Amino acid sequence: MCLLLFSFNKHPDYPIILAANRDEFFERPTAAASFWKDAPSILAGRDLRQGGSWMGVNKNGRIAAVTNYREPSQNKPNAISRGALVSDYLKSNESAEDYMQKIMAQSHAYDEFNLLVGDKQSLLFYCSVEDDSQILKPGLYGISNGKLDSPWPKVEKGKAVLGNIIHASVKPEAEKLFELLADKTIAADSELPSTGVSIEWERRLSPLFVHSEDYGTRSSTVLLIDRQGEVFFSERRFNNKGQAIDTCSHKFIID
Repeated sequence: MCLLLFSFNKHPDYPIILAANRDEFFERPTAAASFWKDAPSILAGRDLRQGGSWMGVNKNGRIAAVTNYREPSQNKPNAISRGALVSDYLKSNESAEDYMQKIMAQSHAYDEFNLLVGDKQSLLFYCSVEDDSQILKPGLYGISNGKLDSPWPKVEKGKAVLGNIIHASVKPEAEKLFELLADKTIAADSELPSTGVSIEWERRLSPLFVHSEDYGTRSSTVLLIDRQGEVFFSERRFNNKGQAIDTCSHKFIID
């Protein structure tokens, strides 16, 4: 996952409103979002190479999402897949606080990452680079491949548009959130962050929706959880031409 835009307890009826893009190489095998056969309570897409996920929810209302922290010079040759951070939380019965404490103690085993875990009552965030976790207050947040709310163009634009969507409607519309995630505008060079990749890659990675032949936005996901415990989860997948190839949606009530 390379872009997470979310609202926590800012909407009167929806404590969780989340819109996210997963950017990845197109050659990496991936399963569309569904309930997992080996863990039936989990609804998430799945990385078929390592078995983890980038974002998901379970029937108890637990949510988790991870983004890579873009610092290629710090990558480890034998690092554990960061997708396990999501799937392990969704499978576990540990509190978010206990799980986060465990991950903080083990963070050296992974390449750098940002991790979001919790439910509609409480969300925790951890950045391995800062080695600090925090309980998030009600607000509007954005995470890409830097720190929480880093002022990257895609994060700033995404938060602004998400805020407008939330304030403009009684019920957030999934299509409006998908439209937000589909923005392919490349940022000006003067606005680009410096993250250890070439300027060509900084440009390529600067839109909310990343598009190239070999690497780009593989899927967009919208997650809505209302105060009555109804969960709406929708994933839209794309090919390497930036064309939508399918959309799957699920609704359920938290157990």
